[in-house]
Amino acid sequence: MYLAEASVATGVIQQVVSGLASGAVYASLALALVLIYRAMETLNFAQGEMAMFSTFIAWTLITQLHINYYLAFVATIAISIAGGYALERTIVRPVEKSPPLTQVLVFLGLFFAINGLAGLLWQYLEKSFPSPPGFPQAPIGFGGVSVGIQELFLIGVTLVVLAILFVFFRYTKLGLAMRSAALYPESSRLLGVRTSSMLALGWGLAAGVGAVSGMLIAPIEFLDPNMMQPVLLYALTAAVLGGIDNPVGAVVGGFLVGVLLAVIGTYVPGARDLRLAFSLVIIVAVLLVKPGGLFGRAHVVRV
Repeated sequence: MYLAEASVATGVIQQVVSGLASGAVYASLALALVLIYRAMETLNFAQGEMAMFSTFIAWTLITQLHINYYLAFVATIAISIAGGYALERTIVRPVEKSPPLTQVLVFLGLFFAINGLAGLLWQYLEKSFPSPPGFPQAPIGFGGVSVGIQELFLIGVTLVVLAILFVFFRYTKLGLAMRSAALYPESSRLLGVRTSSMLALGWGLAAGVGAVSGMLIAPIEFLDPNMMQPVLLYALTAAVLGGIDNPVGAVVGGFLVGVLLAVIGTYVPGARDLRLAFSLVIIVAVLLVKPGGLFGRAHVVRV
């Protein structure tokens, strides 16, 4: 009896570890969604496709141009930041002050445009994305629980990205200006902050963080133009659960969603094929019970 209970406990812990690794990917993309939402109070539905496009750029650098993996990783983030900035300047800026519905339509247009461009350039065929080199392939065992080095890499990279963003927004003049422009645009404009430029930088940062998400999941899933679409829904679930305007909440929400889906998919019969449905259930439940999420700010409306 004790052996059976220990076996069940070990299995649950194993699923939690696997869920944390998957949650790291959701957390990265959720961070990107939160960065845009804080700036525009609108969800960028093209965020997943932007991450996918960046991942194809990394794949080209690594497999076609034979650039070192880690150098290509950093170069892709830099290219993505520049691309996100340019995208905001050329496409998003004209609708920056438009009604939310107009912005949503523009983002949906970006979704299909980026997906189609990726299909045109790289074809709608699955490609294998290389794993980070230099790590041992054998997993590490702890009391019957196996932890892959790549899983630790996923979790570690996500936490590093969060730490970098925390330091940037908390202790740098540019980060403080971006926070001010996002939270108090009118007051910031009066104080001389170029809020439009800060929004463009926010798009650049979101594109860079999204690129990290794509490059983290690509070695696990095959690379193709549609690979980030389910991930986008999981990331949205994470952002809503943690707090759509809170970066820390997005990361916590990502890990929680990853663990929850891993456990449910393993122990609930037939649930592995219903993970997208469970994500929608989580979104609806959070919006009904606690609309601000676990760490979101309460929105006060003066009447």
